[in-house]
Amino acid sequence: MKSVYAYIRVSTVKQGQQGSSLTEQRYAIEEYAKRHNLSILQWFEERETAAKRGRTMFTQMLGLLLKGRANGVIIHKIDRGARNLKDWADLGGLIDKGIEVHFAHESLDMQSRGGRLAADIQAVVAADFIRNLREEVKKGFRGRLRQGLYPLPAPLGYLDQGRGLPKTPNPVAAPLIQKAFQMYATGEYNIYTLGEAIFKAGLRNKYGARVSRSGISKMLNNEFYIGVIHIVRTGERFQGIHEPLIKKSVFDKVQDVLQGRVKNTGLKHEFLYRKMIPCIHCKYNLIPERQKGIVYYRCQTRDCPRACVREDLINTQIVDEMGKVHMPERDIAMLESEFAILDADRLKHHGELIKASELNVANVSERIQRLVDAYIDRLIDKTVFEERNKSLLHERAGAEEVLSNLRYEFEEKAFRTQKFLEQIKSIPVALETINKHENRDLMKSITSNLEVDGKKLVVTWKKPFDSLASSVKSPFSEPHRATSRTFVRKPRQKHPSKFSRKLYRLIQADSLSTEPSSHLKTRKEG
Repeated sequence: MKSVYAYIRVSTVKQGQQGSSLTEQRYAIEEYAKRHNLSILQWFEERETAAKRGRTMFTQMLGLLLKGRANGVIIHKIDRGARNLKDWADLGGLIDKGIEVHFAHESLDMQSRGGRLAADIQAVVAADFIRNLREEVKKGFRGRLRQGLYPLPAPLGYLDQGRGLPKTPNPVAAPLIQKAFQMYATGEYNIYTLGEAIFKAGLRNKYGARVSRSGISKMLNNEFYIGVIHIVRTGERFQGIHEPLIKKSVFDKVQDVLQGRVKNTGLKHEFLYRKMIPCIHCKYNLIPERQKGIVYYRCQTRDCPRACVREDLINTQIVDEMGKVHMPERDIAMLESEFAILDADRLKHHGELIKASELNVANVSERIQRLVDAYIDRLIDKTVFEERNKSLLHERAGAEEVLSNLRYEFEEKAFRTQKFLEQIKSIPVALETINKHENRDLMKSITSNLEVDGKKLVVTWKKPFDSLASSVKSPFSEPHRATSRTFVRKPRQKHPSKFSRKLYRLIQADSLSTEPSSHLKTRKEG
């Protein structure tokens, strides 16, 4: 009785887990071995496609057969053994060396010329089936891409919704992805510190583990988050129909940091007012240091009058300064009602801007379509097409971002107004608490500069808080009112007061979102 190997295979792990195909193959091979008086020496089971070379179990089995460890092998069908002509040639080489190759499903005499010819034809058909299947898969893949769908697993921050549906933002991970981009765009984080920060914030990969450094780098470079599908292997880009998580402007800032066009400072030490308070004389930031448990902020400039102030003294002065912009509840209520009238007036002038932006998006889309038509008609080559297509897709992403900003401008500026009112309302609460971090953040949001002259804190207020500071009665001196804040007027007066209109214009001004004055200097901390 001759000893042979038995080889069974399925194309995927999922098929192998179901087990039906492997069981049927095993049964057919066992029956074949009984009929032909063959003894199965060893089973080789594989869960891998035969469309390409390199199968582990198949290669191992061929090596043992060439060493003469068995007289031959039984395979269920020809396409179970090989779906590419190179592997089929290896099986043919075994037959030429006198090693028996049996197929349990086909009654083929592999020792005869006719049997070999019939087997060769079936092997060619199997290889052609794979080639055709590969082309059909590619065609479907590209069809999905042209529809704006991403036919691969969803990137981190998105969820798969099934075939023919766009990816949707993960309600848990998506806000953390947005936070990671915003943090890295500041230039104050590197890959290591960002990974630690977003891990503490709760971001995990699809296995529930920490996102690796390479994963963070891949995430920060992925154009999918701005609505563009980039197939790295071919260099092609397609406009996606999924919801972007990141604005184009934020994505560009991140790329500037990644490419070294913006210096990445990283993080060093954490002090309450680090890089926040400069000396009023030399304009360099005071350097914090801890001595016997007390934090001091010192000026390190040699020729400058040495400023040295304790952190607790700064906290006390911040509370005192916030008292200068405190407003009574009655005045705040009047501001709220009049701001609502001004918001309604501003909404009337918004339609034309949105319409113009919509026309711009439509124009870019039309240019993309003309470019695609020119490529299909072979008027331009692939290199020119890919370069121009990338530029237009990015241009459309920018135009859509502008349109999105315009559509939500009213809500955003209404939020800006609401934020101002909340800040004013929170000042009385801050005066009664000793939460240093909250007071610092509130003070930072309503001032443009905090400077130190000796041990005295000098405050430069942001607009419109400078108007409030000059018109509110100070608790430490006689009242001073550069502008009257009296809201008492006739009950039937329909128009907002001059003071409310002034505050409203200052709140809506873009200059309110700027950083502190650029003339301030920074010194490397030792």
